[in-house]
Amino acid sequence: MVDQIAYNNAVSLLHKASTPFGFVAALHEQDNYKRVWTRDGVITAIAAMLTGDEKLIETAALTIQTLFNHQHSNGFMPSNVSPLDGSVSYGGTAGRADNPAWAIIGLCAFTTCTGDDSLYGRYENEIDKCFRVMEAWEFNGKHLMYVPQSGDWADEYIQHGYLLFDQLLRLWALKLATAVSGNKKWADKSEQITSSLRTNYWKNNGAANRYSANLTHQLKDGPDDFWLMGFNPSRIYSYFDLQANAFSMLLNLGKSGQNKTLIGHLQQLYGQKDFLLPSFYPSIQKANTDMNELKDNYAYQFRNQPGQFHNGGLWPVWNGWLAAALAKHEEIEFAHKITLNIHAANAKETMFNECLHGVSQEPCGVAYCTWSAAGAIIAEQATNKLLKTLFAD
Repeated sequence: MVDQIAYNNAVSLLHKASTPFGFVAALHEQDNYKRVWTRDGVITAIAAMLTGDEKLIETAALTIQTLFNHQHSNGFMPSNVSPLDGSVSYGGTAGRADNPAWAIIGLCAFTTCTGDDSLYGRYENEIDKCFRVMEAWEFNGKHLMYVPQSGDWADEYIQHGYLLFDQLLRLWALKLATAVSGNKKWADKSEQITSSLRTNYWKNNGAANRYSANLTHQLKDGPDDFWLMGFNPSRIYSYFDLQANAFSMLLNLGKSGQNKTLIGHLQQLYGQKDFLLPSFYPSIQKANTDMNELKDNYAYQFRNQPGQFHNGGLWPVWNGWLAAALAKHEEIEFAHKITLNIHAANAKETMFNECLHGVSQEPCGVAYCTWSAAGAIIAEQATNKLLKTLFAD
């Protein structure tokens, strides 16, 4: 049952965040949040399309246009665009390797959900450039992109290398673009990526075809009950990555036994938290050697104390995608619990905060974040036929 008041509040925030250039990431200016961001904007645009609200769908179109109109000549996409003067950022110390996929996802989702292919036709060349730059980021032609540290949404966290979440976004982009265009080259590439993901990111899958010899001994200490966060030449990341595991379910990466095992892990973690699930878990503690990678990776102030921000923080947006993933796999009651907790998180003081503390559950980020509202909408619309279409095989 829809919590109509909470849902309406989320839709209202999307209206307030609408500009002639698209959705801004937050209502108030702080750390460049009052800009049109690629990943925030696309996620919000998808939520907007699920509402069926014509004005929000118009803003979704404006968001996509703003992003593609500012694509770099080399093919990568903006981190964010200022609605005031059109100034563009393509990232901080490192660029954003997830943004080309997000941009394609947004454009193809708009085409699929509205039936309007005019934007797709306008940006076909730009789509091709996005796919080309992601192919170049493989560096070795082996179907997985190498993502630099600070190269995706968790830009103040420790991870770098062959990160599962970014591979899944690319896979989703390829599948959506194939559905719209019928491009066989993209269909073949999506199959190659899928095969590599299934082989390399689940511990007990066959070792014969692993990406590198390193994984054979590195995975001995890997997780048994969820998809691997990622790896690079020197290590694997054994932390639980909520985003990657939610999208693995949405994109049908796992077999039924793997999904059952993963859902069991999610239920166990929910039993500990009894609220939203953390984006990365467990938190990196001060005595952990990984804190050396974490402690100086920030732009304005250090936000990754244990339980905060990327380091064990609770994000309504990613829990919204989790609710959608659970609903897809018939875990309706579990999805409903997560949805109610998203609404509770969004209603706390400094409403629609981007994240909450992983232990105290108190807001610890920027208030009135658009994609926190989007997370609530996606969770409530988890069984929407349009959303199901976006993840059809």
